[in-house]
Amino acid sequence: AGLLSKFDVEDMATEALLFQTGYLTIRGVEEDVDGTPLYRLGYPNHEVRRGLNEGLLSALAPSAARRTGDGARLGGLLQASDFAGVEALLRAFFAGIPYEWHTNNDIARYEGYWASVFYAYFAALGFDVAVEDSTSHGRLDMAVRFDGAVYLFELKVVEQAGTGSALAQLEERGYAEKHRAAGAPVHLIGVEFSEESRNITAFEVAEA
Repeated sequence: AGLLSKFDVEDMATEALLFQTGYLTIRGVEEDVDGTPLYRLGYPNHEVRRGLNEGLLSALAPSAARRTGDGARLGGLLQASDFAGVEALLRAFFAGIPYEWHTNNDIARYEGYWASVFYAYFAALGFDVAVEDSTSHGRLDMAVRFDGAVYLFELKVVEQAGTGSALAQLEERGYAEKHRAAGAPVHLIGVEFSEESRNITAFEVAEA
């Protein structure tokens, strides 16, 4: 029975496992064109979202996951529009990921890795985060709503996308339009990572 249970768990889709264990719940039901039900999953509450992302962050960035006080510091920096301070805080976080995590693999080449760690960091600290925020011009990597303002993040690996590409995409695709209509201040933040240094190499900010 133990071997069968182990096999069943390993064979399950991740979203099915999270649903069965209560980390995700059904937030809505739609129908595909052929009538097949499509279920929209979400976190049952804020505490579960934060706890799950703390766990994910521990897996994605060992030993860098728990940084006591980062949430309060990050919130204060955003309130003060101290983006140099935000950059320094994030650089310190990524510098804490041990080099062994990158040994014998090329994970640092992939934008998805950096985006996953970035999202888990903000979500684990309790911020209101939306990933792959869809607009009529494409999908934004991450949107953060905090203290009446909106922060739109685009993430790139500089060796593959080129210097300045993150902020340029934010501006060219007009990702701020749907958020500007709500009357909240909108900040565009282009973040570029280097697969060589394994940290942030550019952190550009513009007002929408």
